Amino acid sequence: MIRTSSVRRLRAAIGVAVAAAALTACGGAPAHQGAAAVVGDERITIAEVQARMSAVREGGTAQAGAPAANEQPGLARHAVNDLILDKVIARALTERRLTVEASEIGTARTADSRTVGGDAKLAELLRVKQGVPANGIDDFYRQQLGLAKLADGQDPAGPAGDAAIRKALVDAGTALHIKVNPRYGTWDTARIGLTDTTDNWLPMNVRPL
Repeated sequence: MIRTSSVRRLRAAIGVAVAAAALTACGGAPAHQGAAAVVGDERITIAEVQARMSAVREGGTAQAGAPAANEQPGLARHAVNDLILDKVIARALTERRLTVEASEIGTARTADSRTVGGDAKLAELLRVKQGVPANGIDDFYRQQLGLAKLADGQDPAGPAGDAAIRKALVDAGTALHIKVNPRYGTWDTARIGLTDTTDNWLPMNVRPL
């Protein structure tokens, strides 16, 4: 079972960057048009990022009395970071012949739901604290369980586990040759997260978020 405190420690351990998004826009290369990032031979589209943001926002308005201020700062950038990290973790697991089973996800999610007071409460906590849409909760647990497995049997929050996780993710990120639309930053392979940049290849005809 992954407690909320454990999730926080895992995310702190791998240095996931959550910061305000850069909103400048100018011309760009045709190969990148419509893309928020290119991870290996896969594209994360701007439409995907917008859909994820909408799902998070709609989850907030669906909660009675939920203030708009609950929306996580830098939501667009956080969404891009998580979508990239999903692919990096998946690559790292594949390289080590590790898998996360649906039954493991269900067990961890059910345990946390009981701990916090129900499915609805868990969904709202993940939406507000982690920017996770309701339809992305299983993906969130797949990510966290994957990180724990990459610790190679060590405590994920301990030095040895942290080192194992970092190595696995750095190796995978390096192999994937990640390129990010600089509107959202650049992927720092060593830090395993987004960092700022001043360049931009967001097409002029794409509406800023």
